[in-house]
Amino acid sequence: MTAVTTHTQTQTTGATFEKLKCKECGAEYALEAKHVCEVCFGPLEVQYNYDLLRQKVSRATIEAGPKSIWRYRSFLPVASDDVIDVGTGMTPLVKSERLARRLGLKNLYIKNDAVNMPTLSFKDRVVSVALSRARELGFSTVSCASTGNLANSTAAIAAKAGLDCCVFIPSDLEAGKILGTLIYNPILMAVKGNYDQVNRLCSEVANTHGWGFVNINLRPYYSEGSKTLGYEVAEQLGWKLPDHVVAPIASGSLYTKIYKGFQEFVKVGLVEDKAVRFSGAQAEGCSPVAQAFAENRDFITPVKPNTIAKSIAIGNPADGVYALEVARKTNGHIESVNDAEVIEGMKLLAETEGIFTETAGGTTIAVLKKLVEAGKIDPDETTVVYITGNGLKTQEAVQGYVGEPLTIDAKLESFENALERARTLDRLEWQEVLV
Repeated sequence: MTAVTTHTQTQTTGATFEKLKCKECGAEYALEAKHVCEVCFGPLEVQYNYDLLRQKVSRATIEAGPKSIWRYRSFLPVASDDVIDVGTGMTPLVKSERLARRLGLKNLYIKNDAVNMPTLSFKDRVVSVALSRARELGFSTVSCASTGNLANSTAAIAAKAGLDCCVFIPSDLEAGKILGTLIYNPILMAVKGNYDQVNRLCSEVANTHGWGFVNINLRPYYSEGSKTLGYEVAEQLGWKLPDHVVAPIASGSLYTKIYKGFQEFVKVGLVEDKAVRFSGAQAEGCSPVAQAFAENRDFITPVKPNTIAKSIAIGNPADGVYALEVARKTNGHIESVNDAEVIEGMKLLAETEGIFTETAGGTTIAVLKKLVEAGKIDPDETTVVYITGNGLKTQEAVQGYVGEPLTIDAKLESFENALERARTLDRLEWQEVLV
């Protein structure tokens, strides 16, 4: 693996993205591999030409596009048509029946990125965009700091693109996520420390080696991929916005970019404007944004993660303050739940809708339940809950909480006895629920 010198991308005629702009002071920059403002150290974000977008894009042009995130290519920061398309996106928007009845909701939808391609999490969206842009900027080696899902996606999509890959994770990740990265044959660095320590190390490596880190120097492009979760929901609802969304918060990027996606569709006339409330979910063992929301603060106090929900365990979230802004200006909420509630959330979604989500999804379902019980979600609202990863990656979290198989002899009598025991246990469990 060799370091590369990046160059400023010459803007392709007709491309809809124009520059990078600081979210804090408004300073503008060329479309390079840069993520921090040199004036105030604020984060940089991609800026678009919305007049050009209105001319280029319609519902019909989108519907005629590929069945992936690249049907929204005009809204994404990639200049050429040579994108890395691995079938990412257009995941199911499931109309909930049994979970909705259990919670007392009439119009509940589940956006299920647990079946996203190729690595079963929403991270496939952001990485597809980041690596397509990385290739345009001349990178041959790509990397990331990850709590697991991002490492899976970066390694897989780099393999598809023929890019060298070296990724960094905390050393205590779930086995499924480690194996789910190693299978693509990257260099995998397991760092003794939490995600925030991994991220600091990666910033040094990025500066030293000149690699393309999807969530560091390529972050402005990478984060735009999450907007597609907003676009797809609007399209799948019949070109309408929902009333309320509930999404997990880790760095805060996904949460804020779904909001940006809705706003962009309104801005170019693809959907009618309406008030959409944004609620966020965190695990108590790593809930700096929820704590700030509860205490009515406009700043985030970093915390040391201590939760089974490792994929959202970011103690110093880069976009935490922007997540607070979105929740407050949309009249939403940010709540946290403990690890036991996370497990119950995973089980509840699986038992009612047949969707096995990872701990981040368990957190989100548990917060959805908590909001309903607190009267913070109107039963008549069209509510969308975002499930961002697959439970096969975090099986350790529910081991010991989902029962055991009934071992029987190969005889009918043994089966009948075991069946009766199972039914008796099931009745007892339901009596406990009813009590």
